[in-house]
Amino acid sequence: MEKTKRRKFRLKKQAPNRSLWGDGLMLLVLTICGAFMVLPLVYAICNALKPLEELFLFPPKFFVRNPNLNNFHDIFVLMSQSWVPFTRYIFNTVFITLVGTLGHLLVASLCAFALAKHRFPGRNIIFGIIVTALMFSSQVTAIPNYLIMSKLNWLDNYLSLIIPAIAAPLGLFLMKQFMEQIPNTLLEAARIDGAGEFTTFLKIGMPNVKPAWLTLIIFSFQDLWNMQGSNYIYSEELKTLPYALSQISSGGIARAGAASAVVVIMMSVPIIVFIISQSSIIETMASSGIKE
Repeated sequence: MEKTKRRKFRLKKQAPNRSLWGDGLMLLVLTICGAFMVLPLVYAICNALKPLEELFLFPPKFFVRNPNLNNFHDIFVLMSQSWVPFTRYIFNTVFITLVGTLGHLLVASLCAFALAKHRFPGRNIIFGIIVTALMFSSQVTAIPNYLIMSKLNWLDNYLSLIIPAIAAPLGLFLMKQFMEQIPNTLLEAARIDGAGEFTTFLKIGMPNVKPAWLTLIIFSFQDLWNMQGSNYIYSEELKTLPYALSQISSGGIARAGAASAVVVIMMSVPIIVFIISQSSIIETMASSGIKE
């Protein structure tokens, strides 16, 4: 008995069976990959801080020599010359992004819960249509979408951008695949305790698929934040921020510095959103493999 205890104690004290050289090599590979991934971001920031004469140096320089914020100042000067306030463009983009993201999350989650945890006629056909819809790009459906928005009198309206974003099939497919991992016994126990269907969905379903809806928020936010919507929005007062900034970028060589600053502004917000939610995604992904 004592020998068995001593043996177990020795096994616990044994070091993990990993090679120091292997760990070092893995760290080196990850460092190189990370450096290559961050290079475009560093280059964009350096370009945004370069004065105009540095942008046209040949051969071009990767890092900025005399950094300044003149390019960002030029953006606000150019936008202040428009008869629509710059804050209006920001409001339009923020409103469309928030409403579209929250609506997409709510609709996709509710529909996915019904498809994953309820049996009803036509369930497989509906899911097959959703999977088929994933095959079509936005360019293919641009004309049908325009005709539908025109028939509904939603052109030149926020709804022309929000409703298609809410009905995007990717979110529903993603949520449905995760919802299927929730044990049915867990849902049945909640119903036996007196929980209603919506309460079961809200307090049992959603917390157990947190990685899915956090990922969905990031994807949806990024798509809506970068959406110009010029195919459906014609009124200047309803234009989005990406559209307004794209007009600056198309100004030619004289606006090259401002165009570089536009790139940094447009990519900074999605990056910040991802950084804020990154820890939650990593934490919940580790425990997302639910098995019944």
